Amino acid sequence: MTAITKESYSKQVVEHSKHPRNRGIMQNPDAVGIGGSPCGDETEFYLKIDTKKVNGKNVDYIKDIKFETMGCAAAVATASLVTEMIKGKTLKEALKLTRDEVVKKIGGLPLVKLHCCDLTINALRKTIQDWEDKNKTSS
Repeated sequence: MTAITKESYSKQVVEHSKHPRNRGIMQNPDAVGIGGSPCGDETEFYLKIDTKKVNGKNVDYIKDIKFETMGCAAAVATASLVTEMIKGKTLKEALKLTRDEVVKKIGGLPLVKLHCCDLTINALRKTIQDWEDKNKTSS
C-alpha cells in the first residue's frame, strides 16, 4: 500500500485543510445535512437560504454556508473548498456541482481520497434536500 504524505496533496488541499473556510456550526440554519463514507469520515453542512431575482423570477440561493467535518485532510479541504464554490449560488446551480469540478479546482486528489469529494457532494445534496423537504408546498 502506498503511504499518503503531505507531498501527495496539492497546495490547495494543504491550505484548505490547515485553514478551512466557513468551518463551524451555524446558529438557526435553514437546512442541515450529513454525509458519511465507508472510511468513517463525516461532513455536516448548514445553510442559510434566501431568494434573489434571476431572469425576473425569485429563486432560492445559498446566502451563507458552514460545515463541520470529522475526517482526514482531504475531507476537510474538499468541504472547505465547496463552501467557497457555492456560496451565493442558486440551489439549482449548487446541485450541478460535480466531483470532477471540485477535484480540478483543488488541484487533484490521490485516487484513494476521491471518496472524500463524493462524501462532500453527497452531504451538500442531502442539505439541499432538507431545505426542499421543509419547503414543499401542496399543489
